[in-house]
Amino acid sequence: MSSASIPEPVRVLLAAVLEALDLPYPATIGGSEAHDQLLAVRASHARIALRAVLDDGPDLGPAWNAAYLREQLAKHPVAGYVTADQAHAALDAGATWSEAVALPAGEDR
Repeated sequence: MSSASIPEPVRVLLAAVLEALDLPYPATIGGSEAHDQLLAVRASHARIALRAVLDDGPDLGPAWNAAYLREQLAKHPVAGYVTADQAHAALDAGATWSEAVALPAGEDR
């Protein structure tokens, strides 16, 4: 099946589910706990959206469920850990490893 054959509302829902689950990897083991907790919350919201489309219940449609999922994801942004890409960018900019993996002020683990 090509992606062109998937109806647009379903594609939008699938993209939202991918966004929910495709979290960047943490730069350090210390960031793993925050990453895993965030992934669990976002996966739970993705499950709710998928079940709403697949189970027998009120048919709000995939577009509505995609919008719901994106609202929930906005409440749980990728934060609380330094991603591997962020650390590499900081290193490329001349930061030390300690500086590269330090959380910005205001973000706690």
